Amino acid sequence: MPAETTDFRSNDRNRQIVLKRRPHGAPVPEDFEANDGRIDAPQEGQVLMRTIYLSLDPYMRGRMNDGPSYAAPWGLGEPCQGRIVGEVVESRDSRFRPGDLAFSMGRFQQYCTVPADGVRKLDPAAAPLSTALGTLGFPGLTAYVGLANIGQPKAGETVVVSAATGAVGAVACQLAQAAGARVVGIAGGERKCAWLRDTLKLDAVIDHKVEEPGLALDRSCPEGIDVYFENVGGAWQDAAFARMRTFGRMVMCGMISGYNDTQARPGPNLVQTIVRRLRIEGFVVGDHAHRMQEFLDRAIPLLKAGRLHYLEDVVDGLEAAPAALIGLLEGRNFGKQVVKVGSDPTAS
Repeated sequence: MPAETTDFRSNDRNRQIVLKRRPHGAPVPEDFEANDGRIDAPQEGQVLMRTIYLSLDPYMRGRMNDGPSYAAPWGLGEPCQGRIVGEVVESRDSRFRPGDLAFSMGRFQQYCTVPADGVRKLDPAAAPLSTALGTLGFPGLTAYVGLANIGQPKAGETVVVSAATGAVGAVACQLAQAAGARVVGIAGGERKCAWLRDTLKLDAVIDHKVEEPGLALDRSCPEGIDVYFENVGGAWQDAAFARMRTFGRMVMCGMISGYNDTQARPGPNLVQTIVRRLRIEGFVVGDHAHRMQEFLDRAIPLLKAGRLHYLEDVVDGLEAAPAALIGLLEGRNFGKQVVKVGSDPTAS
């Protein structure tokens, strides 16, 4: 039997952000458009969710292109896709009832009708709802999988994390610390660097806006790098590659510095992967979604104990999403980028 439902008319207003045109190079506000869509009544096996928080993530830049990738491109004229935290307002699945708070893949819109099989209930007593999009969500899982499967840091080793105040980087830093590694964080600007020094208490911090890559890494990693957790790419990746120790591991998570490029950049001399017996491996967190509970079982107790810190950069209103996404791709965010779309019933 379907769960309890409420009456939502299919022609009610549903504010949404659509991809108007595909960017060439860096996206601009004119690539997006806000309009009013329909609220689709859920069918059997679906739930209708009111969006509370929307996640913005670097991988979204690739979805703006019409080309092969690990995630399908967004359709032109269609609401952009993204992960959401929301409140169930109507359910056609016995596992969910109106008022349930949950996580799901959704869209840039106020109301999303989604398959119930992809919805995960959230416990508001465990952590703030928005953390399900960052530290306790796929970014946190990304850091966990990247280090557990590829980086495998050991006590005394040196781990360097680029974009260290980002949603993935901040968790990667703290998991590497928990493994007993010496951790070096790279971030842009004194405000971000101060958080890494004062809150995470990293062993060394590099400001990429004012320091030269080679000199900064030589100073911070005098004996070389054992694990490089890559979120940025570009000159810092080249400099880190040249300083990898024998049997070092490079965790290739993202390269946001090149996402707006229209031509591929030249890479490093990969002969050194043989000389130094390096492991360079890329991964996509969606391949490891089944490990979410494994990650949460470790992360939630750390967060509750104050041993897992997080940052969020929250903008208010759905129509702020395009500018916030553009800023994220330019590195202007300070922490996990989240859009507050609707009221949070758990907020004090």
